Amino acid sequence: HLPPGGAHHTRVKEVAAVRRYPGERLVLVRFRQALCITAAGAVSGQTPVFRGRVDLVNMGITVTDRKGGIVADLTARDFRIVEDGREQTIRYFAAGDVSEEEAPPLHLGVLLDVSRSMADDIGFVRTAAIKFLNTLTNAVDMTLVDFDLQVRVTRYGQSDFARLVERIRSQKLGDYTALYDAIGVYLDGAADQDGRKVMVLYTDGGDTRSTLTYNELIKLLRASDVTVYAIGALGPTSVSRTNERLVLQRIAEETGGQVYFPMFVKELDKIYSQIASEIRAQYTLGYVSSNTTNDGHWRKVDVTVTHP
Repeated sequence: HLPPGGAHHTRVKEVAAVRRYPGERLVLVRFRQALCITAAGAVSGQTPVFRGRVDLVNMGITVTDRKGGIVADLTARDFRIVEDGREQTIRYFAAGDVSEEEAPPLHLGVLLDVSRSMADDIGFVRTAAIKFLNTLTNAVDMTLVDFDLQVRVTRYGQSDFARLVERIRSQKLGDYTALYDAIGVYLDGAADQDGRKVMVLYTDGGDTRSTLTYNELIKLLRASDVTVYAIGALGPTSVSRTNERLVLQRIAEETGGQVYFPMFVKELDKIYSQIASEIRAQYTLGYVSSNTTNDGHWRKVDVTVTHP
């Protein structure tokens, strides 16, 4: 529904990302909120601790016009942030579509499902992951998380790209799927990184062995400043597959990202071009809440684009 007068408006209520079609602008918003969750789980024999906290509230924002074109000419003065009815002061702003030298550092995460349920799609997934990493060569580092029953994490610099490709190609399939734990482990590591954080997830959407529950994962995603793009490797549609599609859609949309279900490798170029365009044109806004109460409650944040 359009707001009165067609004002440019996006509302986030108890979620970290929503999409609205307000007048002439579409604004995708994700932000970090106060959260503290501890979950035990099997990650290479160790117990992970998932953490989330907030001082500076970061929001990655993509603005498009009615036709879907990226709007990259906005300034901090064109945005207004209101938290629980109180206007907030923008303390940090980075414009979209700027040179690599001016843009905040970009950290890429790639999560690969290497469980046996992916046996029919693993070749597609490996090709897809490598093609994506070749699309964004300005990332300061790339984190690979491959998972089955266990979760394995390795971080590479651009100079180690060949080693990263070799690792992707050499992974063997394992039993069971700890999808939620894998995402939780990545989010925990990304919390210490500054700049833009983008995670691309390749999976069929099923989870069979995570200690982290689905609801706990959603809370972690809401508390994170990572944007998730999910590439679903799914076979023929069935009731169970439909549920898995919905899981992937929820995971991506909670962070302001998107989910895709390509049927052929040739579709990936268009998908990656779209993802890359969004990442490069993404605005980063930050504010310190005037409400210093640390009660763990979610807060409603309105972001308004006032640019005519």
